[in-house]
Amino acid sequence: MPERLAEMLLDLWTPLIILWITLPPYIHAAPMNRSQVVMSGSPLELNRLTEEQRILNRSKRGWVWNQMFVLEEFSGPEPILVGRLHTDLDPGSKKIKYILSGDGAGTIFQINDITGDIHAIKRLDREEKAEYTLTAQAVDWETNKPLEPPSEFIIKVQDINDNAPEFLNGPYHATVPEMSILGTSVTNITATDADDPVYGNSAKLVYSILEGQPYFSIEPETAIIKTALPNMDREAKEEYLVVIQAKDMGGHSGGLSGTTTLTVTLTDVNDNPPKFAQSLYHFSVPEDVVLGTAIGRVKANDQDIGENAQSSYDIIDGDGTALFEITSDAQAQDGVIRLRKPLDFETKKSYTLKVEAANVHIDPRFSGRGPFKDTATVKIVVEDADEPPVFSSPTYLLEVHENAALNSVIGQVTARDPDVTSSPIRFSIDRHTDLERQFNINADDGKITLATPLDRELSVWHNITIIATEIRNHSQISRVPVAIKVLDVNDNAPEFASEYEAFLCENGKPGQVIQTVSAMDKDDPKNGHYFLYSLLPEMVNNPNFTIKKNEDNSLSILAKHNGFNRQKQEVYLLPIIISDSGNPPLSSTSTLTIRVCGCSNDGVVQSCNVEAYVLPIGLSMGALIAILACIILLLVIVVLFVTLRRHKNEPLIIKDDEDVRENIIRYDDEGGGEEDTEAFDIATLQNPDGINGFLPRKDIKPDLQFMPRQGLAPVPNGVDVDEFINVRLHEADNDPTAPPYDSIQIYGYEGRGSVAGSLSSLGSTTSDSDQNFDYLSDWGPRFKRLGELYSVGESDKET
Repeated sequence: MPERLAEMLLDLWTPLIILWITLPPYIHAAPMNRSQVVMSGSPLELNRLTEEQRILNRSKRGWVWNQMFVLEEFSGPEPILVGRLHTDLDPGSKKIKYILSGDGAGTIFQINDITGDIHAIKRLDREEKAEYTLTAQAVDWETNKPLEPPSEFIIKVQDINDNAPEFLNGPYHATVPEMSILGTSVTNITATDADDPVYGNSAKLVYSILEGQPYFSIEPETAIIKTALPNMDREAKEEYLVVIQAKDMGGHSGGLSGTTTLTVTLTDVNDNPPKFAQSLYHFSVPEDVVLGTAIGRVKANDQDIGENAQSSYDIIDGDGTALFEITSDAQAQDGVIRLRKPLDFETKKSYTLKVEAANVHIDPRFSGRGPFKDTATVKIVVEDADEPPVFSSPTYLLEVHENAALNSVIGQVTARDPDVTSSPIRFSIDRHTDLERQFNINADDGKITLATPLDRELSVWHNITIIATEIRNHSQISRVPVAIKVLDVNDNAPEFASEYEAFLCENGKPGQVIQTVSAMDKDDPKNGHYFLYSLLPEMVNNPNFTIKKNEDNSLSILAKHNGFNRQKQEVYLLPIIISDSGNPPLSSTSTLTIRVCGCSNDGVVQSCNVEAYVLPIGLSMGALIAILACIILLLVIVVLFVTLRRHKNEPLIIKDDEDVRENIIRYDDEGGGEEDTEAFDIATLQNPDGINGFLPRKDIKPDLQFMPRQGLAPVPNGVDVDEFINVRLHEADNDPTAPPYDSIQIYGYEGRGSVAGSLSSLGSTTSDSDQNFDYLSDWGPRFKRLGELYSVGESDKET
């Protein structure tokens, strides 16, 4: 304790001693406040010194001070005196004024402009601002003129231990592998202290563990956390909470402290072997289970986690190693036993397996703890099931000659019931594989017979499926494929391989090969084809041609002489007999057509038609074809011209023969006034052919496609004729499909079936004086008024 008190006193008085040493000698003698600084020795005063004084005395600065100090967090009743400014130019007559400017001047620091005393008027915090730079100047009290240049000085805030250490990023988390050795580094955690690390021990930190012992320790200076116990087991305890303290003042009493928490998690290592939960497992499986089906699961538990707990499973012994297999399920961490080959209850009813589970990832550091594996025994019992019939062979291959007799047996299939009860079997053919029903099968013994004739040349193979069904349980069926090969017999005669046509040059030479032919046979003998060629007996001594057998089983036809003339004979027919080597041999006669042609000197065929001799000299076949094409073209032009002329003669308007129109209808009467409103029926002026549509033009096609105008309804009596004509004129002017009459619209149609006939006088043979209009009165009220008008006209003429 005395040592700690001495250290604190030394920290407090060290800056004061330094300040005292740096002050002028006369300051030492004067009694003053420990924070006061006196400045003297003005340059003006030095200017008044004599030369001798300059030689004997050392020069003094006008302003004499070092940096000033003030304690932070000072909270006395009055402002704290920081220091005093003084100049030698001040004789004490109060004619000099001191001015202070810079950081905090007037707000934090205040100066007595007469005495030069500087006071701190606010509480200071070194952690906010550690020092202040100010400027001092002495000026004349009356004129405010500077007496000396301004001088800059610093006021430093002295630190006190007013900030506790802080862990900025806490709480903390760290990991360390389990089973680590003593002293394994876990992590490093440091705290910060806002106090001055240079001044005293306010920021000197010491670390310690308050909670978490005896498992972990911490270095007091570096704060490195290490394990304090060896071989900590994660399976026993996985997580630890450690409380860490940081204390300033070097850890001495009176210092401030801060704490944080550290959570240490032990990570897993592979230090535990797998262990089966039981040593014996029992499973049962039906004998008809599908291959690959999971029969059961075994699991070895491992206290480790993650990849350290992964185990692989194997069958290492037993009587069913060929029938079963085991696979590892990475998700469930167990072994799945599956069936590899079919089971048979009647053959073997149970199996015993020995399975092993071993860790996949072995840590060599812990290999001395023993083998990281375990074994268990698995007993599998096979259960009897009603199985389908089993054929004696998985496939059948049968052969039959194509000339086999109907209902003859071509083969047999057999099947049995593998169950102990041994049910009888019934056989049938899947007709989807025998659509033509060429085969039958005996339902009891499985003998396959022929139902329809076979032809190897049409189909060599027949693939059918035979079905075996248990009589006691029809749901138990089996299928087997049966391939039936049709064997060949010699039932087809040979013939030419293709349709041959030979050409013989008129200028050919004797012995020249005219054509080489080959034969084909639909049959397929075992030793291959061998053909014999001959001429008909009556043509053995053919004067024109002979034949020659070649080594490649073909035949050459040769000319016996030259001088063939197509004018005498254009075509020769040569029958040839072709025989095969079958048993019995078959033969056929094929005829070769030989045409005599005109050839060039080098034997190239040019023409084989006899008509070429009767053509005029200098006129070839190509010229005749050109002449014929010209004639056909002329005929087409004539037909087209006649068609166009006929088209132009047709009328422009499609109308009936009764649709007679006149150019102008003129009436030289003034009308009957208002009484004349019923003189005409406007409906009679309408063309009945145009009531329900328009009359199309035949010589032009309108640019715009307009909908046909709707037919006008019959106009009642009394309608204004002028209005009716204006409406029809407007429609005609705006209708592009109307007839192209520009001068006048004609309304000269009188209607079909009119009892009055035509009103035109063009057909009259008599003069007006000979006309008698009294008969018009008999035609009805429409013509009665007209008759009166004509009668009045006649009487006026007589008068």
